[in-house]
Amino acid sequence: MKKVYGSASEALDGLLQDGMLIAAGGFGLCGIPELLIDALVASGVKDLTVASNNAGVDDFGLGKLLATRQIKKMMSSYVGENAEFMRQYLSGELELEFNPQGTLAERMRAGGAGIPGFYTKTGVGTVIAEGKDHRDFNGETYIMEEGIFADLSIIKAWKADDTGNLIFRKTARNFNPPAAMCGKVCNAEVEEIVPRSSIDPDLIHLPGIYVHRIIQGPHEKRIEQRTVRQKESAQCLGIATRLPPARHRNSKTVCTSILASEFRPWWPTMSVTRTLLCSPRTACWAWGHSLLRVRKSPT
Repeated sequence: MKKVYGSASEALDGLLQDGMLIAAGGFGLCGIPELLIDALVASGVKDLTVASNNAGVDDFGLGKLLATRQIKKMMSSYVGENAEFMRQYLSGELELEFNPQGTLAERMRAGGAGIPGFYTKTGVGTVIAEGKDHRDFNGETYIMEEGIFADLSIIKAWKADDTGNLIFRKTARNFNPPAAMCGKVCNAEVEEIVPRSSIDPDLIHLPGIYVHRIIQGPHEKRIEQRTVRQKESAQCLGIATRLPPARHRNSKTVCTSILASEFRPWWPTMSVTRTLLCSPRTACWAWGHSLLRVRKSPT
């Protein structure tokens, strides 16, 4: 069975129709199927319902399909970062089905597993629950959410073999696997296609049985919110510069204790559990958790 195609338009050939439901992977602009979205724009297909965490930005990602009015309805959990998305929704030009983020991911995963519906506590007592079946389990109220069964899935992965086994990178792994699973046909665009059997089976994130067509191509990978800061401000809020170089070099315990003492006035219950990096040049990087009862931000 041929799975590798030469271009996005070739991979979409014969699959598109007006009014179809498309599940799109990605989170913000991370891990979005850029090439397949461009091919959808060029195809002119319209009245689409798109299930995706968000809709890109005004001139990139799914935002391109919004700009050309090819999307009729969005099933999303986040409207921010896209002024056109917000404008169309508020003006009544675009239908919007809000979903809590975890619920949306689970609706996709459920569809891929052949599960027509499931119960969740998320959304109980809010507008999300209006019109949905309520059931009590062990004294707690749950609402029923339906699985998403898409006509087409478009996703982005890092690496694939020619059978469709996929590896995702970092944040791109959140919505792409469930989006891939819930489509009748799944089109995946990847950065690299490697020989069959060259991927360690233990490293495969999504088995090829879910993937029907694959394309390879260059990706812009635009940064959604590019933020930079001065080099000196990156040194752990200036804390690590107070350590003498000799101690600074391998002083994980010292760094951890200093972080805890410095943050104590603001985050009294902060628990610094792991120091990831201490070096003379970049200072201390620590992983803290249990950030509770925030009183004020550090200055």
